[in-house]
Amino acid sequence: MVKIAGMNFHYVRFPFSYFLDSMVEFGINNIELWGGSPHLYTEDISLQGVYQIKNEINERKLKIVCFTPEQCAYPINIASRNEFIRERSIRYFEKSLMVANELESPYVLVTPGLGYFNENKDEAWERSSEALKRLAVSAKKMGVTLILEPLKPTESNLINGLSSLKKMITEVDSKNLKGMIDTNPMSIMKESMKDYFELLGDDLVHIHFIDGPDGHLVWGEGTLPLQEYMGILKEYDYNGYLSFEYTSSRYYLNPNKAMEDTLKILNPYLKQ
Repeated sequence: MVKIAGMNFHYVRFPFSYFLDSMVEFGINNIELWGGSPHLYTEDISLQGVYQIKNEINERKLKIVCFTPEQCAYPINIASRNEFIRERSIRYFEKSLMVANELESPYVLVTPGLGYFNENKDEAWERSSEALKRLAVSAKKMGVTLILEPLKPTESNLINGLSSLKKMITEVDSKNLKGMIDTNPMSIMKESMKDYFELLGDDLVHIHFIDGPDGHLVWGEGTLPLQEYMGILKEYDYNGYLSFEYTSSRYYLNPNKAMEDTLKILNPYLKQ
């Protein structure tokens, strides 16, 4: 039986309470909390605001399995050549770790950042590595683990697939930095889910489980091999969560329909 987690990204045009109530209605007990405005943006939230959100979640008996502060649409880049941007980005994640600690989230998702596409990639890689080492130290102090996510080649020139993800985890060398799968970048890079399990082993702790190969789609709207993926998850006895990160604006008008369609397709696997 796979474990699933709802995510509030495609509920961005609705109040956070609407998202939480929807998860209760669908019988989904776990959530990955996307930290973006207007729900919870790290730079804007006060400690009182964090407590309020925590109470809303606890009142509904829901559990946060990962906190994912917005870092693609906003000016966050831990590998930036600009020192001000880079330091601001590191501080942003340090505050996000504190938010996660207060919310009792075991994980904070982090992306590698990027360098200019016409500059020496090694220099940007070094900046990203040093930032992640600093953040891993902060994560340990907060009792939180960072999850490093590969991005599409258009989003980052540093970590797009398995080999670079493994290299960075090895280089940072911290128990507080783990890896994950996003099925969209994985499929775009023509990589195998099985290879992720083989190479990362216990360092694979989270999955963004969406259809594609691009667009972060509801299952059934793309061409990714759901049955094959489910077989691999069973083969490797994956005990983490499958999180539904639907980022396409096509779901903004009726986010519940996206969840209904998802659960309808996954229902046979949820009953195994």
